[in-house]
Amino acid sequence: MTKHYLLTPGPVPVPPEIALKEALPVFHHRTGEFAAVYGDIAKGLKYIFQTENEVYALASSGTGAMEATVANLLSPGDRIIVASCGIFGCRWIEIAREYGMEVVSVSVEWGKAVKPAEIEKALRENPNVKAVYTTFVETSTGVANDIKTIGEIVSKTNAVLVVDAISGLVGQEFRADEWKVDAMVSASQKGFMLAPGLAFIMLSDKAWKLVENSKLPKFYFDVRKYKKFYAVSETPFTPPITLIVALQESIRLIRKKGLENIWNECGLLAKAARSGMKALGLELFGEAPCEVVTSALVPVEIGVEIVETLREKYGVSIAGGQGDLKGKIIRFAHMGYIGKADLLVGFTCLEMVLIELGMKIEKGKAAAAVEKVLLEAM
Repeated sequence: MTKHYLLTPGPVPVPPEIALKEALPVFHHRTGEFAAVYGDIAKGLKYIFQTENEVYALASSGTGAMEATVANLLSPGDRIIVASCGIFGCRWIEIAREYGMEVVSVSVEWGKAVKPAEIEKALRENPNVKAVYTTFVETSTGVANDIKTIGEIVSKTNAVLVVDAISGLVGQEFRADEWKVDAMVSASQKGFMLAPGLAFIMLSDKAWKLVENSKLPKFYFDVRKYKKFYAVSETPFTPPITLIVALQESIRLIRKKGLENIWNECGLLAKAARSGMKALGLELFGEAPCEVVTSALVPVEIGVEIVETLREKYGVSIAGGQGDLKGKIIRFAHMGYIGKADLLVGFTCLEMVLIELGMKIEKGKAAAAVEKVLLEAM
């Protein structure tokens, strides 16, 4: 029987306290019992998003919430800017074009971060754009964008800033209101330490003005419905009740530990993971590495095999590259319920796989490098 270690950038392991909540009997969602749970969640989500705005929970993946921001903020033919640095930035473009938007693309080579100055330039050249869409942590590359600076730039225009914070929220510092973010989305299967199935969407007053004038079709993802039901601590459609109850426990655990403590811990694990990669002789990928996943270049001839062997032989799941990066990089997560011991196990097994696949590595070097960073922080 193989013990499995889930070290992918979503989904991540679910703590037993949270998993047990999903095993409780299901109750009806049009009751005071549900309203009490949902009302408590509403307060907690504001804390996690670092906002005074309402945050709505949707029964969908994060991509559903991404689509909701397009459908609710825009009208046919609107022009938007999409600042992309990876596969999920490109997803904004795909969604927007499906809805008939005119997209001004500010794209950079995968592995690089979006340059705020390029967004500023695009805004000057396109003063009529309705929104700027971008990504906080681009999980496909392990790069983090400077949302604080981008928020300051966009706030001086009539455009709204929309951010995909699906991967970075909870694990890396993010302050929605302070950074002048107008709309943002996230999801349950990463920093929230839940199973997939819930998405979240936040809108500022500036964003709501666009909602009021939006002419795109929507029904299930119409945020006006969610706002109406939010006032009475309900959802407009049947929610995934077990996930909602588990979310309440997730928020309790996050609040108990404190966001800043979580940010610091993820930062430490990121430092240890980078050290482990270097000890294996692997070059880090990305010019502005994030705190929730570490990416490194691997020999193309064994890139896919590394991930498969690690999972099949040792029960350790990490992620490989996506799109044009398939077989070229590996991605090792350190968010949510992934901790120090998981890093030690993961890097030890990764080292054994690399040796098995022909790389010349001094045995024990990766774990020693990770351990050194962890001990220095004690």
